[in-house]
Amino acid sequence: MKPLNVGVMLLAATLLAACADETNELSQWMEQQRREARATITPLVPPKKFLPQPYEAAAGVDPYSTQKLSVAVKQEAAQPNSLLSAEMNRRREPLEAYPLDSMAMVGSITRSDQRYALLRADNLLYQVKSGDHLGLNFGRVMKITETDITLREVVQDAAGEWIERTSTLQLQEQGR
Repeated sequence: MKPLNVGVMLLAATLLAACADETNELSQWMEQQRREARATITPLVPPKKFLPQPYEAAAGVDPYSTQKLSVAVKQEAAQPNSLLSAEMNRRREPLEAYPLDSMAMVGSITRSDQRYALLRADNLLYQVKSGDHLGLNFGRVMKITETDITLREVVQDAAGEWIERTSTLQLQEQGR
């Protein structure tokens, strides 16, 4: 058994010597690569110089002026087939001075087969029937039920065209 152990030991020593030789060769190659490798870092581009420009449109017409908007609304109202023309040519009702979100439906009553909704706006109570107007967007009451008011509003869409949309006011609970 002794010669077998000696043989195994000789084989192990030979393999270690071969590995040491490869390790030495690998170390030399790594050292050579470190010497030859050059970092290629591109330099930062210096920032461009900022040249402030004076604001020259201050003397022009403000695109958000109420005067410009009122002129556009009057031009739209002058169109004979416009949704807005009928709304602009009628007398304003008291509830058109309040936005819809400031109003609350607090009840409804029926008198002489006519249903009325009770609205609270600015701590005052108003009776509203079908056909009445309310809200800032030319709202017209279309239908009143026990729990809500359905109304048609005339608003501008994203393209600037006047369109109709349906909105509702729902009955508010006592706790509010």
